[in-house]
Parts: sequence; structure tokens; C-alpha cells
Amino acid sequence: MFAVIKTGGKQYRVAAGDEIVVERLEGEPGAKVAFEDVLLVADGDKVQVGAPVVKGASVTGELVGTRKGEKVLVFKKRRRNTYRRKRGHRQVESVVKITQVSA
Repeated sequence: MFAVIKTGGKQYRVAAGDEIVVERLEGEPGAKVAFEDVLLVADGDKVQVGAPVVKGASVTGELVGTRKGEKVLVFKKRRRNTYRRKRGHRQVESVVKITQVSA
């Protein structure tokens, strides 16, 4: 059984036991997390597609931790000028272990 959930403006295909990296979620490690925006639930040949979400479906997980992602470099330059700007950014992300998918 798997589901497609939406969180942080992105969609993820999840099943029980998966670990996913999502945008930062509030809470301490070990806290329970519930995702209510379930777009699709599939169990073998039985597929439920939401319009836009599947009613009564939910995905629960456990917050493993919060960390910083990989560094993204932003470099600006205008040619034939002495204009150069180098800047880095590390997005904060959360790791969630999916415990249950219920339709």
C-alpha cells in the first residue's frame, strides 16, 4: 500500500517504513506527524484518486530529526564591471519516517 502526499508545496510517494526528507516541520525528534493532504491511495489494484484530496485518508509518521540541506551557491556577475557577488544558502529540512498509511 502506498500514497501520494503533499507537504511544503511538493508531492511525495510514500509507503510504510519509508524515510522522506521534507521542508522543515515543527516539533522535536520522536514527535508524531500527520499528513492530511493525501492525493492518492493505492492498495494493489484498488486505487483511490482524490479531487483534490482523498476523504478520510491520512498518513502518519515520526519525526526523526531536523538538519540543514546541501549548500546552494548563488553567484552574480556583470561582465566588464567589477561586480561579483557570491552567496550561499542551506535550506532547513526534516527527516520523517512513515509509520502508517490508512485509507
